[in-house]
Amino acid sequence: MKKLQALNYSFENLKEKNMTFEEVFERIVQFMKKDPKGNYRLMFGTDSQVHATYTRFVTGIVIQRERKGAWACLRKVSIPRQINNLHEKISYETSLTEEIASMFTDERKETLINLVLPHVYKGATFTIEGHIDIGCRSQNKTRMYVREMVSRIESMGLEPKIKPESFVASTYANRYTK
Repeated sequence: MKKLQALNYSFENLKEKNMTFEEVFERIVQFMKKDPKGNYRLMFGTDSQVHATYTRFVTGIVIQRERKGAWACLRKVSIPRQINNLHEKISYETSLTEEIASMFTDERKETLINLVLPHVYKGATFTIEGHIDIGCRSQNKTRMYVREMVSRIESMGLEPKIKPESFVASTYANRYTK
């Protein structure tokens, strides 16, 4: 059931539209195969924007080879109403990030880890991060939700990142919410 659900999702980037999750996963594998000795960060994050009649949520998936480029794509979801309650909006953003992260099953994560594993002693690394569009500074209205959202991301086995380090949510995904 989950596999069929993942196939119905549509992802895009500047070069490709209507990619399935399987195609996204294959792009990530191919990107990592180019340099299996690299330092990789697989990152997910969601941002949203309230519009007049709907709220748009955009989830980014980024595989970064540190200091040597990245491959990225996104998924857009629109809810046909304004979501103005901050907790509801942040919670839904986190849920969408969790949903995408859950598509990376143990088997898929193992596939990615096995690409770099033979090169770990030569410095290769692989981490998985969940980027949350919240911050704990006093000027952030979202600071009261940091502990809750960070705990949710940690419970999935992801390394949580909040502002200013949550660039997949706060910069990449944000760009496409407008």
